[in-house]
Amino acid sequence: MTLHFTATESTFSYFEAMRKYLEAHGKPVALYSDKAAVFHCNGHAETAGKGVTQFGRALYELNIDTWCANSSQAKGRVERANLTLQDRLVKELRLRGIDTQEAANAYAPHFVADFNGRFGKTPRSTFDAHRPLRADESLDLILTSRVPRRVTKVLTVQYDRVIYMLDDTPENRALIHQYLDVFEYPDGRIEIRVNGAALAYRQYDRLSEIDQGAVVDNKRLGHALQVAQVLQAQRDDRCASGMPSRTNQGLAPRPKERKVSTRTQRELTQQQLNAAVLSTAETRAAAVGK
Repeated sequence: MTLHFTATESTFSYFEAMRKYLEAHGKPVALYSDKAAVFHCNGHAETAGKGVTQFGRALYELNIDTWCANSSQAKGRVERANLTLQDRLVKELRLRGIDTQEAANAYAPHFVADFNGRFGKTPRSTFDAHRPLRADESLDLILTSRVPRRVTKVLTVQYDRVIYMLDDTPENRALIHQYLDVFEYPDGRIEIRVNGAALAYRQYDRLSEIDQGAVVDNKRLGHALQVAQVLQAQRDDRCASGMPSRTNQGLAPRPKERKVSTRTQRELTQQQLNAAVLSTAETRAAAVGK
């Protein structure tokens, strides 16, 4: 049994709990869970693999089978335990004055030991089926979000509205039109790996903006840059809603619908352009009049 407090229920939070269990007990033969989205793929378009979630992919690499409960009776076992924890554990935390996530995680092992001592049942067999982690099984690389991306002919990889440019080397040119893996870590770090090696890259943000200094320094292009600023202010520059690290850090996911009175990156009509030109011209004329 593993008890772990986290800001949100996400793939990375389950990775954190799974790491604690693996480091304490080793690898189990199988993991029995419900059909939550972290464990079970209802569709067949998951980026971790057809019909496989990120958590399922990680367990597969660790040679751990996954079973999802198909009956309400099986699901009820977990829910009954949750009812006990939600009642007894909350009271224990209140009596000890624990009100932070860090303090709760520090107290969790003591509660688990006491809980198992009171309610645990002696198994029929004393055989421990857990297996130790192998030397080549790096939890840092396995317990993370991983998606495949294709290398373009100009040695770029796109992920979450950001273009990552690979160095122009003979080794990287051999990867053109090939797929590699983009790793996203819990703290938001991005790493591009292929055949077990990390590749160096430079980041190019497709949603870059013009700052006010550029408008002031370029007198001839000042009006054009101001128009670009107005159009950029109307653009929905939020990152993709499915970033696992955002959810793990407790940030609210971005709705799929764009903000009101905004447009997509490539959406620009002649009417919008004319309106931006007129508004900036009026602003400049008013400034000159003063």
